[in-house]
Parts: sequence; structure tokens; C-alpha cells
Amino acid sequence: MLLSLAQWLQGLYPDLGFLRVFQYITFRAVMSALTALLIGLAFGPWVIRKLTEMKIGQPIREYGIQQHLAKTGTPTMGGVLILMAIGVSTLLWFDWTNRFVWVVMLVTMGFGAVGWVDDWRKVVDKNPEGMASREKFVWQSLIGLVAALYLAFSVSETSFLGVVQLFFRWVSTGFSTELPPKADLILPFFKTVSYPLGVFGFIGLSYFVIVGTSNAVNFTDGLDGLAIMPVVMVGSALGVFAYVTGSSVYSRYLLFPYIPGSGELLIFCSAMAGAGLAFLWFNTHPAQVFMGDVGALSLGGALGTLAVITRQEIVLGIMGGVFVAEVLSVMLQVSWFKYTKRMTGEGRRIFKMAPLHHHFEKSGWKETQVVVRFWIITMLLCLIGLASLKLR
Repeated sequence: MLLSLAQWLQGLYPDLGFLRVFQYITFRAVMSALTALLIGLAFGPWVIRKLTEMKIGQPIREYGIQQHLAKTGTPTMGGVLILMAIGVSTLLWFDWTNRFVWVVMLVTMGFGAVGWVDDWRKVVDKNPEGMASREKFVWQSLIGLVAALYLAFSVSETSFLGVVQLFFRWVSTGFSTELPPKADLILPFFKTVSYPLGVFGFIGLSYFVIVGTSNAVNFTDGLDGLAIMPVVMVGSALGVFAYVTGSSVYSRYLLFPYIPGSGELLIFCSAMAGAGLAFLWFNTHPAQVFMGDVGALSLGGALGTLAVITRQEIVLGIMGGVFVAEVLSVMLQVSWFKYTKRMTGEGRRIFKMAPLHHHFEKSGWKETQVVVRFWIITMLLCLIGLASLKLR
């Protein structure tokens, strides 16, 4: 919005040359992060107070970590603060004609709405399980599939009308339309190695990445500050990839596909970083507020969508290794328990407790030790991911 305003004012008053600074993505990215940070810090106490007045407190599972029972009643659904800061800041600083930012915003808010319903049921019904898993998965799948379908054709077209026309052309030709090489699956650390996916392959992979990342971040959100800082680091790193793929100069030099418009995603990534740091101010141990599913599901969906647009799905898996480990620990724990119970009549466990962060707590690590060590691991993984920009 401010970009359009600056361009309009410069057209009326050519002497206002300093307004040209709004044309630079890097300037608007810095301002976006700062705006989101200030919004989060300013409205954080008010949001926490309102959540407390509404008695929106986090229920704690009785069979969980005993030390966590003291957290019962801590305000949850604090993710609304993150979404508010991201939404306002992004709308202020990004180019409203950019299709990719709108897609990421809609996915983020869509998953946030699913998380809102889930959290609300936990609070109103006093049920720690919240929304039924099948119902939640259906809504996540619907949002993920719509986003994946749009992104499959938006790589080739820059307008919404063009995307719709390309979709109908794909249907009318018997689903035989091929996607350009820039839509291939890129193998990091190799200069020219990529794998054609086709439309169905692109949609399937995109759906898996978006929905999978959303749930992975949700599983990670179990300790004070554990999920938000990795989200900030991974999101910021994806912002670098967005800036590179959106630049015809940098993408050609670094042998990345040039995706016009993707550079504007740096504005959203910066807003997410600023909002995340502001939330961490109140979420650090001992937490004054939890983000809840409204925050975890939406931020995970945002990361997945960013990775799909920038064609960095594998790099997301590397940088988000903590998220991957958390969701895999749950899958392995459940699968092994069911298998051993069917074979021996008694279910056995691989980990002392899943997700993985609870296993380390059961092993004697303090909550703050688990959180900070997972942060350090994420930082190292993000550096490895960023190294793939040049080590090719």
C-alpha cells in the first residue's frame, strides 16, 4: 500500500525523489520487520490481557510432563498476535499486485482459521484434543490442494486470469500440459540437477510440503519458545532464497530458476521474523502466552508455501530439520506402538515420550536446555541450507 502511495505522490511531485527508496525490496523488507516487531510488542500486553479476561487458558494433558501442569490456564491462542502483526505489516509494505504474497497470506490465514477453531474447542469444551484429527486434516487438505493447484500454473503465468486460462487449457488437453523447467524439483548442492515433476507431481509435492510443514510446526510447539525461533530463522532464510529467485541477475549468477515476483516474498518473510521475535518476548520461559494451533498451523503452512514458490522444498527439509525430527518421532512412536501391540499384545515405545522434545525432558534435560539446543541446531541447519546458494 505504501509503495503505491509513494509512486502516486512521486508522480504528482517529481521533486520528492527520496520516495524512490520505496521501490527497493530490501528497504521495504527492513521496514516490514520493524513494523511487525513494534506492532507485536505494542499490542502483546493487550492481547494477553484480553485472552486472560476471556478465560482462554491452555489445558494440559494429565498424562504429559508433570512439570507442565503448572502451565495450566496460561493464555493460549496468542498466534492471533503473530497473524495480526504479519498481516498489517505485509499489507503496508508489499506490492499489492504481487500474486505470490497474496497466496502465502491466504494460506497463512486459512490455516490460522483452522487452528482458531481447534483452539476454541479446546478452551470451550475443556478438551485438550480439540478438533477431531480427521476434520482438521480435511480442512488442511482443502487449503493445501487449492494453493498447490494455483501455484502449479502461477509459475508460468503472472496474472490470475492467465493462471485460470492455463488451468482450463490443461483440462481441455486431457491433463497433458507440461510445466516449465523452473517448476522442477531442485536438488541442492548440484548445479544443474533437477527432476521434472509434471502438473500432478508438482501438485502432490506442494500439497505434501504445505500440509506436512504445518503439522510439523504444530508438533514442535510444545515448550516455551521452542517453535517460534526456528520459524523465524527458517522463514528468514527462505526470504533470502525468495530474493535470489526473484532477481534475474542473482538467479542467473547462482544458477537458480528466475521466478518473476518471488522477490516480493521477502517482505512477508521479514514481517514473519519481526512478528515472531515480538511474540518470543512474551513466549520465552516462563511463557506469558502460548501461540496455540492458530499460530503453529498458520506459520507452518506459510513456510511450506514459501518453499514451494522458491522451489526449495528439499532445502526446507534441511533447514527445518527440527520440525522434521519432531513429526517423525510421533509417526515412529505411534507406528511402533501399534505394531508391537498387534504382534506381542503389548505396545512398546521407541522414545520415552513423543514428540521428540518431551523425550529429552524425560531424559533429564531442563525445558530451557531443550529449547536453546534446538535453536542452535536450527541455526546450524539454516547455515547449511544457505550454503547451498553458492556450493553448487
